[in-house]
Amino acid sequence: MVNKEFLLSSKQMAEFTSDGYLKFEGIVPKELCDAALKEMETRNLNDFDRQGLPFNYIWNNEKLAIGKVFRLPIVEGMIQSLVGPNPRYDHHFPHLNKANSRVTENLHQDAEYDPRFENFDIQISFFPTDVNEDGGGTLFVPGSHFRRVHESSIRRYQNIVGQVQSVCSAGTIVVWHHNIWHSSRSNHSNKDRYMFKLRLNPTVRQQLLWNTDDLNAPEVISILKKRQKWHGQTARIEEMNRIRFWRHLTNQPNFDLPGWYWSRIDNKPDTFYDFNAKGSGTLTY
Repeated sequence: MVNKEFLLSSKQMAEFTSDGYLKFEGIVPKELCDAALKEMETRNLNDFDRQGLPFNYIWNNEKLAIGKVFRLPIVEGMIQSLVGPNPRYDHHFPHLNKANSRVTENLHQDAEYDPRFENFDIQISFFPTDVNEDGGGTLFVPGSHFRRVHESSIRRYQNIVGQVQSVCSAGTIVVWHHNIWHSSRSNHSNKDRYMFKLRLNPTVRQQLLWNTDDLNAPEVISILKKRQKWHGQTARIEEMNRIRFWRHLTNQPNFDLPGWYWSRIDNKPDTFYDFNAKGSGTLTY
């Protein structure tokens, strides 16, 4: 278990619910970044055949820098907050965008076959070097994780209003919902760009796993209600998706946001409520 101070807050969980990702700038020390980069370059990380094992069994050799990256307290805290204290290893891959290389039609969603809604895997992107605007950093479309599409049917879209490209310092980690739309980008710089991706599966119920001290903070509601420009007229549908997701995460089956969307739809009475009867809450059968 991770100390409470390293767990995500309710505000951060609300950001994850609304945007589908969280970014942690430069949290991995430079010497660890350099050592992990060497391991990526030499491909000395072949644990794919151990798919399905507890993540605790993966890269637990003290000599492996990549294992140390994912066992930093702040990283373990974000993992535990999202998928629990003992997640299952799914897979990893060191993504390389060569210098002066071009990427086209790459926007996609990883798992159109995945029927889950409340439950989710996380993917963690670790950038061991600085990534500038020309470096081809991974692109994310905030608020797309509840939009189920065929994996490559969105590849024709080159730009979506509000998209966020990973421009960051060395040691930055982005943790994201497995269904968010994302894309590699062209690397117009003179340096190779590495990104190490790790996918983890939950093994516990994904409810109230974070630091809930600020669960009732008013900012949580504001974050859950913020809108993405690209949602347009469907923004209310996305707000309903967030409410449904937040109900599960917080184990609050009656949670709703101002607007009363889900409360209105959930109202399917099989009794008659007599507002004129004596005493509040009188039901007439």
